[in-house]
Amino acid sequence: MQTGRRKFLHLSLAALAGTFSRRCAAQGMGGRTTTAQKKPAGSGRPFDAYFTDVAAPAGLIAPVIYGEVDHKEYILEANGCGCAFFDYDNDGWIDIFLLSGTRLGGAPPGTSNRLYKNNRDGTFTDGTRQAGLEAVGWANGVCIGDYNNDGYEDLFCTYYGQNRLYRNLGNGTFEDVTKEAGLVDSEVRWGTGCSFLDYNRDGHLDLFVSNYLQFDFEHVPRPGSGVNCNWKGIPVNCGPKGLPFGRHSLYRNNGDGTFTEVSAEAGIAKPWPSYGMTVVSADFNEDGWPDIYVASDSTPSLLFINQHDGTFKEEGIARGVALSNDGGEEAGMGVGIGDFDLDGHLDIFKTHFIEDSDVLYHNDGTGTFDDWTLRTKLGVETRFASWGTGIFDLDNDGWPDIFFVTGSVYPEVEKQLPQNPNKSPRILFRNLGNGTFEEIGNAGPGVTTPHSGRGCVFGDFDNDGDLDILILNMNEPPSLLRNDLKGIHHWLKLKLVGTKSNRSAIGARVLARYSGRTQAQAVLSQSSYYSCNDSRLHFGLGQATTADLVIYWPSGLTEKYPAIKCDQLITIREAHGIIPNMGWARQ
Repeated sequence: MQTGRRKFLHLSLAALAGTFSRRCAAQGMGGRTTTAQKKPAGSGRPFDAYFTDVAAPAGLIAPVIYGEVDHKEYILEANGCGCAFFDYDNDGWIDIFLLSGTRLGGAPPGTSNRLYKNNRDGTFTDGTRQAGLEAVGWANGVCIGDYNNDGYEDLFCTYYGQNRLYRNLGNGTFEDVTKEAGLVDSEVRWGTGCSFLDYNRDGHLDLFVSNYLQFDFEHVPRPGSGVNCNWKGIPVNCGPKGLPFGRHSLYRNNGDGTFTEVSAEAGIAKPWPSYGMTVVSADFNEDGWPDIYVASDSTPSLLFINQHDGTFKEEGIARGVALSNDGGEEAGMGVGIGDFDLDGHLDIFKTHFIEDSDVLYHNDGTGTFDDWTLRTKLGVETRFASWGTGIFDLDNDGWPDIFFVTGSVYPEVEKQLPQNPNKSPRILFRNLGNGTFEEIGNAGPGVTTPHSGRGCVFGDFDNDGDLDILILNMNEPPSLLRNDLKGIHHWLKLKLVGTKSNRSAIGARVLARYSGRTQAQAVLSQSSYYSCNDSRLHFGLGQATTADLVIYWPSGLTEKYPAIKCDQLITIREAHGIIPNMGWARQ
């Protein structure tokens, strides 16, 4: 297949300059429009996963405040924020963390980020105040990792203004240690995506933060005041095009609870023409060192390849993950990582703006990618702006599916253009196991009910062996989609604990071999849209009753575990083998 990467590399410098000139002159958000691919006939095969929104009975009733409900004066109000599934108290049941925004005229009473403790009975208790996590502001992203290797997962939250690092004290509470850790910015920045990673393999988690753009209320134009402030002839909030780019940062963990910015010496500080959003760190080229992928809005996305000497080289265009197949810039927002074709390599799914197809990049195993969107039949869906996403096996048939949430950034538009609603359904593509996907429209009201979603995360909150989904909705309570899975497909869940590697095992890559196939997964600090999934890796096995595991630890150690029995969660400690699950069990 002729790829956008190869086409782009053959452009003359003059044509390249023209591309960027057209980008700057184009309307504010997005970058590419395309005609939807014709939808093929349905397979007729049943889909065993069924999703019901149980947020209200589970106790998740507080709305997530983010800008005005029916209009957005500034882009700051439009992009929303992320969420996380993580076990903050190590009791074996994943808890919930939800970010929140505010409003230009002040936040309504009760607005805050929220921490919900899992009660192990399908319900959650709001423990935000007791945990010390109450906060109000323009929050954006969350990434999770045990940066001090004390056995408890810590939180890093990005903001417009000042990012925040919360250290988990191990007693159910958190402490804001941003200043002590050396992470206070001397200027106002718009932090967006973030990921913990051990880029120098010293056993301590470092931190990468993307920044969206330079924003201040005094200089950003108002809706309708220019070409970047109109959409389909309707005045809307301005940007990102026409506004100055943000600058991305890498912070090295000093091993003593503090961080040092090393962006310049690591090759990150160059002023990349990038409106950075979600950040994912994984070993894409399988050389044992973590790389960094930055989904970028309306600009080429970035892929920083680890050079093994403390530096990175940006190779997004050369490796095929910066642009679409036809060389177009896209509104990269969310990122899903998984192995959709079971060839043992990590692929990338990236979500985009309305009237553009989301893109599936196939990894050949060397960190070189091809756009497989059309050949996999994913180009049939272009109706909505898409955000949080994941490549996960939702029906446990052994083939990872694709799910993403949607929602408009221009809620005022639907009054004049009802075909462009503010709230829209979630989208689910089931993997047919033959290199193609089909859109599923009957996977339950949790999928079909319209909302304006942003972050979403995947995990087994009720420990019943299938994957559930948490979704952050703009100016509504979140959705908690319980998966009521039918059928007799098997599964295997894996919790990794580092020793020489970082305690969270972030950066580990695992191969599961079953039924003659090989599936790759990785332990990530952030993916989806500004969000963090359950760190327990979940493999659907279909009819297989055992799986052979190969673990590539961040330290460089490789371990093999043959014939692991299905339908269980196992915990593996680096260089120590399988250990008791410490509560990681089904109810």
